Amino acid sequence: MSRHLHIVGAGLAGLSAALRGLEAGFTVSLYEASGQAGGRCRSYADMTLGVTLDNGNHLLLSGNRETLAYLERIGAQDTLTGPERACFPFLDLASGESWSLQPGYLMPWSAARRAPGTSAADYLPWRLLTAGPEAVVADCLPQGSAMDRVWRPLLVSALNMPLEQASARLAGRLLRETLLRGETACRPLVARDSLGASFVDPALAVLEKAGATVRFHERLTGLDVTTERIDYLAFGDRRVMLAADDAIILALPAEPASAFLGLDMPLDHQPIVNGHFRIDIAGLPGGEAFLGLVGGTAEWLFRRDGLISTTTSAATVLAERPAGEIAELLWQDIARALALPADHALPPYRIVKEKRATLAQTSAMALLRHGAETHWKNLALAGDWTDTGLPCTIESAVRSGRLAVEALS
Repeated sequence: MSRHLHIVGAGLAGLSAALRGLEAGFTVSLYEASGQAGGRCRSYADMTLGVTLDNGNHLLLSGNRETLAYLERIGAQDTLTGPERACFPFLDLASGESWSLQPGYLMPWSAARRAPGTSAADYLPWRLLTAGPEAVVADCLPQGSAMDRVWRPLLVSALNMPLEQASARLAGRLLRETLLRGETACRPLVARDSLGASFVDPALAVLEKAGATVRFHERLTGLDVTTERIDYLAFGDRRVMLAADDAIILALPAEPASAFLGLDMPLDHQPIVNGHFRIDIAGLPGGEAFLGLVGGTAEWLFRRDGLISTTTSAATVLAERPAGEIAELLWQDIARALALPADHALPPYRIVKEKRATLAQTSAMALLRHGAETHWKNLALAGDWTDTGLPCTIESAVRSGRLAVEALS
């Protein structure tokens, strides 16, 4: 009889752990407090706009090997789309200049692949790769055009943190797995239809077919932490008693995991603001499904049929403004980027504030991240906030699920 693995939390970390648990020979039960899986990677129908919206816009890279393996595992590897080469189109809203960053197979990039006003030396981030635990990104990179047109747009979105505070060591680890592996690891990818259609629905279908149990509206309210192992899980008035060889993975956000287990964990967060605007256009400048912006409120534009979406990371100040004001600011950037007539009216929109989008990815946070293993023999942790070696990203969430199963196996 196989061991029983109980996974609390059906975000990407929990889904990844469930799939890996099945492969490791466990019988799997997955518990989710809300009515749907996916966590911060969910999609939902928006009645105002009449479309399916993603909770957040996510730009993946072909170097995200754990994520691509996850998609292959659930048969969804063909649901991402992107250019056949590594190409990141940008537009400077202030000057009107446009360019495409094109990482090559060798460093440094040639002049044709660089941003205007930058040199080859600007693309050699060696200080990030050798940074100490207290170093911040801004102190390890050249100032000027390269910072404003290359590193800040790329790394703020990846770390969701102002570069003056962001951990240089985390940035260096990210670059080792993407930029420094050449063009084949830097090709940008986005979900063709929705995050749910790529990451969540196919995973649930695979779990159901494999006999896993998925229970929604099951909020963990307690667990026994007084001995060397966890003896039960409490969901309101219901207790799930654990057999001697049962195992648990808490795939919860850091706050509830810390509260349940009494662990010292990083709890400061950074917000992300996304805007969704109902407008149908033929395409974005640069010819791709996304466009990076410099010099505005919006940092990235994403196009899907009938919809333009924006993302602004590390949006502490912006997130405090009313939705109507945010929409006006973002629409100004969209209208300029698309060269729309000055009298073009603000279209129907939806502003989504994810105020706790990621942990504040500072050096202090990096030192506090907890690994998958715990001192409870049958309990492991998963989540993008755990110590996966990467910033809090989709890749980190998926990797954490694997690491948690390995810790129990």
